[in-house]
Amino acid sequence: MKKPRLLIVGCGDVVRRALPWLKQHFTVYATARTAESALQLNTLGVKPIFADLDQAKTLARLRGIAQFLIHSAPPGEGQGDARSKALIAALSHAKIKRNEILPQRLQRAVYISTSGVYGDCGGQWISETQPLKAKSTRALRRVDAETQLRNWAYRQGVRLSILRAPGIYAADRLPLERVRRGDPVLHAAEDSYSNHIHADDLAQALCLALFRGLPMRTYNIVDDNPHKMGDYFDQIADFAQLARPPRISRAAAQSQLSPALLSYLNESRQISNERAKRELKLKLQYPTISDFLCSAQK
Repeated sequence: MKKPRLLIVGCGDVVRRALPWLKQHFTVYATARTAESALQLNTLGVKPIFADLDQAKTLARLRGIAQFLIHSAPPGEGQGDARSKALIAALSHAKIKRNEILPQRLQRAVYISTSGVYGDCGGQWISETQPLKAKSTRALRRVDAETQLRNWAYRQGVRLSILRAPGIYAADRLPLERVRRGDPVLHAAEDSYSNHIHADDLAQALCLALFRGLPMRTYNIVDDNPHKMGDYFDQIADFAQLARPPRISRAAAQSQLSPALLSYLNESRQISNERAKRELKLKLQYPTISDFLCSAQK
C-alpha cells in the first residue's frame, strides 16, 4: 500500500526526533534552503525540496505535493508572521495544468506554536481556553501565525491542530553556559512560574496530533510540573555539579539581566496538559525535569 505524503516546513531538532516514526507512516518531504541542508535531509531518508519562506517565488513547488503538513518554521522579523503568510499563499493556489499529475489534496496540518501566546497569567493554572494576552513581539508573531493558519484551514477544509510548547530541553539543550557564567535568578518569593517539555515528548505529541488532533484544536504540550524559574536553574546546576546561580531581587534584575530574559521573567503561568493527555493520549516519557535528570545520570 502506497504511503501518504507528508510535507515538513522547518525540519529542526524536534521534528528530526520524530522522523523514525514519521518515515514508517509517510513518504516524507521537507523544505531545504541550502544544498548542505538538502544533503542532510537526504541522509536522513527525507526527500528535500528547495524552498525558502523568505523567497515567495521558490514556494510554488510545494503546491499539491502532500496530504499532510507539519509547519514548525519560526516566524521572521516584523510585526506579523510573513513566513506563514507566504506558505499559506503557496498552498492555497494549487492549480492543475494539462498533463500534470493530479496534485495531492492537503487534509491535515499541525503547527508548532508557543505557550508565550498566553502572556502573563499571574502564576495561575491555565488551559487552552485561556484568553491570549501576548505582549512580546516574538509571541505576537505566533498569535498572528495561529490566526492566519486557522483562517486558511477553515477556507481550505484542512484539519489543523496547533501545539503550544513552552521551553524545550534535552541532553544537548540544557542552559549549562548560563549556569557556568553565574547569571543570577530571582529570589523565590519574587520568582515566576515557567513550564518545560522534553524535545522527545514534543516530537511524540507531534506524531500523535497528525492522526488524533481534532480540527481547529489547540493543545498545550507541557510536562506535569510547572516550577519557579530559579528552581529550574538550581536543578540544572546540581545535575552538572556546578554552583547554583545567585539570587537577586526583581528590582536588581532590571539592571543585571538582559531585556530578553526579563521578558520571560515578567510572565508567570502554570499550564495544564490535560487536554493533550485526554485527546491525543499523550504519555510523557519525562513527566518532570527531575525524571529526565535522574535517567541521564544512570
